[in-house]
Amino acid sequence: MVQDLGSMLGNQNEAGRRQTANLSIGQYLIRRLQDYGIGHVFGIPGDYILSFYGMLEKSPIDVVGATREDCAGFAADAYARINGMGAVCVTYCVGGLSVCNSIAGAFAEKSPVVVITGSPGLNERINNPLLHHKVREFRTQLEVFEKICIAATELIDPLTAFSEIDRVLDACDRFKRPVYIEIPRDMVHAIPPVAHAFRPPATRVNVDAMDEAVKEAHERLKNAKKPVVIAGIEVHRFGLQDMVAKLVEQSNIPVAATLLGKSVINEKHPLYIGLYEGAMGRSEVTQFVEDSDCVLLLGTFMTDLNLGIYTAKLDVQRCIYVTSEQLQVSHHHYQGVPLESFLQKLIAAGPTPSARAIPSHLHPRPPEEYVLEADAPIRISRIIHRLNKALDEQTVVIADIGDSLFAATELVVHNKTDFISPAYYTSMGFSVPASVGACVARPKARVLVIAGDGAFQMTGQELSTIVRRGFSPIVIILDNHGYGTERFLHAGDWEYNEIHAWNYHQLPAVYGGGKGYLIHTEGEFEAALEQAWNDRSQMHILHVKISDKDGSETLLRMAERLGQRVEKGDTNAK
Repeated sequence: MVQDLGSMLGNQNEAGRRQTANLSIGQYLIRRLQDYGIGHVFGIPGDYILSFYGMLEKSPIDVVGATREDCAGFAADAYARINGMGAVCVTYCVGGLSVCNSIAGAFAEKSPVVVITGSPGLNERINNPLLHHKVREFRTQLEVFEKICIAATELIDPLTAFSEIDRVLDACDRFKRPVYIEIPRDMVHAIPPVAHAFRPPATRVNVDAMDEAVKEAHERLKNAKKPVVIAGIEVHRFGLQDMVAKLVEQSNIPVAATLLGKSVINEKHPLYIGLYEGAMGRSEVTQFVEDSDCVLLLGTFMTDLNLGIYTAKLDVQRCIYVTSEQLQVSHHHYQGVPLESFLQKLIAAGPTPSARAIPSHLHPRPPEEYVLEADAPIRISRIIHRLNKALDEQTVVIADIGDSLFAATELVVHNKTDFISPAYYTSMGFSVPASVGACVARPKARVLVIAGDGAFQMTGQELSTIVRRGFSPIVIILDNHGYGTERFLHAGDWEYNEIHAWNYHQLPAVYGGGKGYLIHTEGEFEAALEQAWNDRSQMHILHVKISDKDGSETLLRMAERLGQRVEKGDTNAK
């Protein structure tokens, strides 16, 4: 039996029609963005989108300008991860194609970002002229974004524009992936000749399949002697943290998280055992998970990094794998069963597996006492150790790619959605522009950025936006004069891993705001962090000089697993 979940709006449709009368396409789009809780739009204007930008500026939505389109995309991505949905608005081709990498990352990691772009007016396209920004054909940009978005539309018909906006925004919300909306500039002020009412599409659930899946999962959990739950990023994307916590508490099942899903479970929860990353992770966590006779994977992406470069050893016969897109119990596949509906039914069924003791070394524990060695050269492990002392429930941690991420896996995050990193798509340069989105979405939070110098040089100019908007993140730049992770992956003294040295601590003078610190020792890091943490009036750049031989334990484990593939192209390396 297939059942529709959702209500028909009835008389509300008539009210909706009256409310949309005389609205232009641009005005309707702005209204629908607000309906999804989007209060800010990131981007850079250009002539093909200027008219819509004017509408945005007159609306309640706050337009947050960026220095580059890809930075605006990263900011919108981070905003979406915290707020539930985000939006970026750019001009045609030179803007749209520039933001492609950010949106590709949002697609890969299921971040619901709405891409809005202008384009030449329909009347301008007669006889196929060579208009500025055009690449090959007028639809080239649309066709590119169709590959990296879950839904896309070109608003070229006033009769269907409103319903197309509804369809695409619903897809963004439902699938938690980016979508694309293109508005020719002569359509922005066009008013459809008929009234329109939004009717939310019904979610179709295969009730019989869901009941059978829940029954089989319940039976497996009930008979399990050593169960474990692995919580992934979809738990966050669909706002299911409390439901997962209820399930593990009700059933007394230990729970781990994936690298991409770090912080979907409160890392101080008594049932939390740590990150499961195959051979990349802590051996005791890996062994505990892989010794399990029933593994319930909830909203988990089975990526190479999540699985420790495919060193994870999970027997499919022992797994219950549930995401928003598929449900598999051992080798049995069930169709039409939403993740949230499955969780609700499973909680109601109340599985009661055998109680599984968690070894004392896996129990959450407060960070070890940090004893300052003031004159000692600063090392990555000691930075993380000190930061653990500072983190609280109001801290949002944003880690860039490289050892910024690998080292940060050792941070103990206090809340359930406060660790942000592109840990699957792994696009360097994410963190600084992402901090803009985080500062906008969580203005009362302490935003902490950890970035390598290589990643910072890609997008660090977004500090300009931070100063302009009066934000006060703490940006820790790990300066080992190059691409540190690659040095470990490909042994040798390679010139391509070197980058030009910057005086990062002096950048506040360039940007006209903020405070910089040059740090070589633990004592200098202590003094700088203490001052920065207590000052919310400006941004702070902690320029930390570290050895190019320094690396976190997680990075060293990862390099050992992946190094053979990089060096010899050996995909069968064990």
